[in-house]
Amino acid sequence: MAGRFFPAALMARRNLTRTKMRSLLASLGIVIGVVAIASLGMFGVALQYSFTQNLGNVGNQLTVYPNSGENITELTERDIRTIRREASPTATVSPVKTRTEPVSYNREDAVREQIYGVEDPAALYEAKEGRVSPFRSGALVGSNVAEEHDLHPGSQITVNGTSVRIRAVLEEGDPFSSTNPDNRIIMPATSFSQRGYSEVYVIESTGTRANETAMGIRDALNDREERVFVQELGSLVDTIEEQFQIINTVLAGIASISLLVAGISILNVMLMSTVERREEIGVLRAVGYQKRDVLKVMLMEATLLGFLGGIAGVILSVGAGLAINHYAVGDAMAVFRLPNAWYVGAAFTFGVLTAIVSGLYPAWKAASEEPVDALRG
Repeated sequence: MAGRFFPAALMARRNLTRTKMRSLLASLGIVIGVVAIASLGMFGVALQYSFTQNLGNVGNQLTVYPNSGENITELTERDIRTIRREASPTATVSPVKTRTEPVSYNREDAVREQIYGVEDPAALYEAKEGRVSPFRSGALVGSNVAEEHDLHPGSQITVNGTSVRIRAVLEEGDPFSSTNPDNRIIMPATSFSQRGYSEVYVIESTGTRANETAMGIRDALNDREERVFVQELGSLVDTIEEQFQIINTVLAGIASISLLVAGISILNVMLMSTVERREEIGVLRAVGYQKRDVLKVMLMEATLLGFLGGIAGVILSVGAGLAINHYAVGDAMAVFRLPNAWYVGAAFTFGVLTAIVSGLYPAWKAASEEPVDALRG
């Protein structure tokens, strides 16, 4: 087997080097196809990674709202106790009150803003300027509010006609988190006249524990009627990842069209080679070459075109992946993550298989030529 394999490979290489430009152009189609599939796949993975990283650590967060569809407008103290009971001992449970009030900044005209009432903001936020606790009076503002209105600890704002002193400017939060304070004004919950709560934030140690807590809250509070709606941010992350997987598959499918074009190019090159070498093939058959030997040589030519094109495509794809991950993720070495390796390997394999399949008909045509007819031609 080995004795027959290597002569076939040497002969195939010789045949390809006789028409270097034609072979190069045919192999170039494989290179482009491999680069297209691998690069688009890695681009999709980089986008997915960048987006999920921007989501921040929100997979372990829950937000519980009263179900307005059942005419329930607020959560009671009893509801809060039930939520605390269903959460793990290490979880952060923060009931929140809200109201809309006219707010004036720097003696400007008042605008209506939503005010959040939090009992223990230190459990949720950190101060960028000033101090978060103790929090019995005054207000905390998010970074966007502070920047827009040039607020700092000690600044004064007017809430519903009452002057309120800014105690702290809060650190920026995760953009997709329900607790994100960037555009909020937070005041002590004791300053609210309402008894009920508008929402409850629950932060667990892991996403799995958050899912268990969410199911427990639903079972406990929605037993007789749908009193609450529980939003799981972990489910949002999972949904986004599933959508990106679909996008990656579509991108790879679009890129694979270029390999089909490359396959047609190889088919054309091999057919032309078969016609031009008809007499040579006839001589080989006349001196004792069997059909399978001719078939092996022709298929080896197609395989070499696919293999060399695939190797060049892999090298260029890794280079493209380094650039993509450098600009999209900020870490060029991220190209060596497992999903990227899968796309590169799949593109290489698909490229070689495309070349082999494209060479099947020309190889069969050459091997099926009768020696007398070939020599006469």
